[in-house]
Amino acid sequence: MTTYVALLYSIVLGPGKRLVMTDLRAMAEELGFRAPRTLVATGNLIFEAEEAPLSQIEQRLEAAFHARFGKHVDILLRTADAWRCIAAQNPFPEGDGQNVGIRVMRRPLDKDVLPKLESLATPDIRLAIVDGDLWIDFGGKPSEARLLSHLTTKKLGIGTLRNANTVNGLVKMLG
Repeated sequence: MTTYVALLYSIVLGPGKRLVMTDLRAMAEELGFRAPRTLVATGNLIFEAEEAPLSQIEQRLEAAFHARFGKHVDILLRTADAWRCIAAQNPFPEGDGQNVGIRVMRRPLDKDVLPKLESLATPDIRLAIVDGDLWIDFGGKPSEARLLSHLTTKKLGIGTLRNANTVNGLVKMLG
């Protein structure tokens, strides 16, 4: 058995309708995944399953999600070991866990993306690409940063943003 961390891009199913984490865990169980558990109500799922290519499990999760909830949502997967590595490589560990985040990418970002994003960022924002994922120290509330509008699937590819507190919370859940 392999332990996986799954990150949903969005848990908004429609106007005023959000995904309930008990429903997400039930969906994982219906797929035959073991010991599904969630962290906060933002689409973070840990489960155990037979080892398989990440893309194969992502596709199964996305298809099941669409069938059950009527909406496509990108779901990104990492093994537990890969997730621990992500957390350990945070280039801004001294930053506020609410204001430091990572955009976990399905396909690794090229290093040439960094100068483009830095040109759009205010001076208090620090950026780093580590193993293809984008780390950001917003230097303040992420919701107030204009940079957020440039961290989209259309501009960067499929990915999802999590703050460092969530990254570390998932590590803690992994044991």
